[in-house]
Amino acid sequence: MKGGVARCLLKRALRATFFVFSCCSIYKILIKLKPWDKHTGGRKRHLIHYHFVFCPRYRRKVLINQVEEQFKQLVKDICQENGWDILAMEVMPDHCHLFLNSLPSDSPSDIMAKLKGVTSGKLRQEFNHLSHLPSLWTRSFFVSTAGNVSSETIRRYVEEQKKRG
Repeated sequence: MKGGVARCLLKRALRATFFVFSCCSIYKILIKLKPWDKHTGGRKRHLIHYHFVFCPRYRRKVLINQVEEQFKQLVKDICQENGWDILAMEVMPDHCHLFLNSLPSDSPSDIMAKLKGVTSGKLRQEFNHLSHLPSLWTRSFFVSTAGNVSSETIRRYVEEQKKRG
C-alpha cells in the first residue's frame, strides 16, 4: 500500500514538473516573439486589438474635407493621451473604421465614449454646419477583437476601404 501511494505521489510530482516546464517553455517562446514590446506593465504583458466601426447620426455624409482632417487629428490626440496605439484608421464620408491596440483596463465602451464624446463636442464647436446636430454620432458602434493572426487582415481591410469606392 505504501509503495502505491509513493508511486502516485511521484507521478503527480512529475506531472506538475512537466506542466511547469511546458508552461515555462511556451512563455520563453512567446517572450522571444515579443508581439507586445510596448505593452508591458510590471508582471503583465498584453496584446489587445479592437476594430471599431461607427457612424454619424442619420448616416449623414459629414466626414469630408476639413472635418475629416480635424477628426483624424482629434482621434490621434485622444489615443495618444490614453495610451492607445492606432494600427489603422480610415474615415469614409458616412462612417469610420478604427483599428487600435488598447490597455486591458479600458473597455471598448469606454474607448468609444471618450472618442465620440470629445470629437463630437470639438467638431460641432469648430464647424458651424455641424452645430445644429444634437449629437454628431449615433449611440451604437460595432467592435470586434482581433488576435495577432488576423490583425494584418483587418489592417488591410481598413486601409483598402477608400479604394473600394
